[in-house]
Amino acid sequence: MKKITTLYLCCLLFIFSNSANAGYTQTKYPIVLAHGLMGFDDVLGVDYFYRVPASLSRDGAQVFVTAVSSLNNSEQRGEQLLQQVEQVIALTGTIKVNLIGHSQGAQSIRYVASLRPDLVASATSVGGVNFGSPVADVVRQGLTPGSKLEGIAKTAFDAFGGLIALLSGNSQLPQDALGALESLTTEGALAFNQKYPEGLPAEQCQQGPMHASNGVYYFSWSGTRTLTNIFDPSDAALAITAILIPGDDDGLVSRCSSHLGYVLKDNYRMNHLDEVNQLIGFHHLFATDPLTVYRQHANRLKKLGL
Repeated sequence: MKKITTLYLCCLLFIFSNSANAGYTQTKYPIVLAHGLMGFDDVLGVDYFYRVPASLSRDGAQVFVTAVSSLNNSEQRGEQLLQQVEQVIALTGTIKVNLIGHSQGAQSIRYVASLRPDLVASATSVGGVNFGSPVADVVRQGLTPGSKLEGIAKTAFDAFGGLIALLSGNSQLPQDALGALESLTTEGALAFNQKYPEGLPAEQCQQGPMHASNGVYYFSWSGTRTLTNIFDPSDAALAITAILIPGDDDGLVSRCSSHLGYVLKDNYRMNHLDEVNQLIGFHHLFATDPLTVYRQHANRLKKLGL
């Protein structure tokens, strides 16, 4: 009898837990995810935003994962994203979307929000390269414009971007490794910021406006750890690139460079890949689960009526 009662209580707890979460992530407008440099929607069944779409949609969110050029300048990628946003709006019959962009994807969503704020309810930067990356600066400085080395590097990385596009079923997307690199340098990011300044803080490391003059809500979050899980082989590479970045960083983007709009948190125990729950879900065992951060943000947008 005691075993039956225990089982019954467990079933009730399970039902209550699921009913309590029903609608937790159900935003008014669809959530649109935009990947970063050398990214994709999914490759061979593995999401770039690993398990994020399923986690959000499980409790009510309508989620769309976009795919732009893995390697290209931020304006080209932004234009590709804009076309997909228009498709999402046409498909769903809604009037706006909530954009979430990781890494260079932050520049993509900012481009869309700047050009078409009427289509964007919110824009959220996750580990965004909003003020450039010293890693990109070092690589750009090492490739003399017009040199043979630059040509070889461009050919190799364009081919790699093309392979990613092929494997993800987006082979029609053009690749431009040098365009991508220049967009992510400090100089390139500052030039981008002059054209699309909405949501930016007055100075790096400061808070930006949550509700910008164009009517769009802006948010950001990022991490400041590189070695977060001994089972994740990508941690070592990020620990090496972090050497090039002064101060706190996630391995590719500094804490200050990630700021956009209202900064929710800029020191999660996450590296650049943990921020999208990669590599295949490996993250810090004693820190906030990346999926929880996305779910909490969806709930935040819901409470704001977005």
